[in-house]
Amino acid sequence: MAVQSVKDLEVYRKSYRLAMEFYELSKDFPVEERFALTSQARRSSRSVPMNLREAWAKRRYPAHFVSKLTDCDGENSETDTSLDFARDCGYISNEQHHELTSLNREIGKMLGAMLKSPEKFLLTPVS
Repeated sequence: MAVQSVKDLEVYRKSYRLAMEFYELSKDFPVEERFALTSQARRSSRSVPMNLREAWAKRRYPAHFVSKLTDCDGENSETDTSLDFARDCGYISNEQHHELTSLNREIGKMLGAMLKSPEKFLLTPVS
């Protein structure tokens, strides 16, 4: 099946799922984390699928596409650090941390593969 939309990409679906799972877990974080860990981690986790959508829209421009993928990769790494903080502060269990960081690593590998071979995703130039 040919990819018709960014929503068809496994990396998009996984990154969206991670953002939603983190959102649900973070509802139980302490109030004092509202403007620190909760807000920051929600933002970084949501930024991955959002930047993927932006990258997808810019597939006609290789440099812009790669730039947005690089943004995705950076935000995914930031999310990983937030997950470590959430575990170490006792806000999520080791099991939840393992599940989410495993998903985070999968997303990172997929983004890395896209960055290594962006031409597979680019639109062919219009003549």
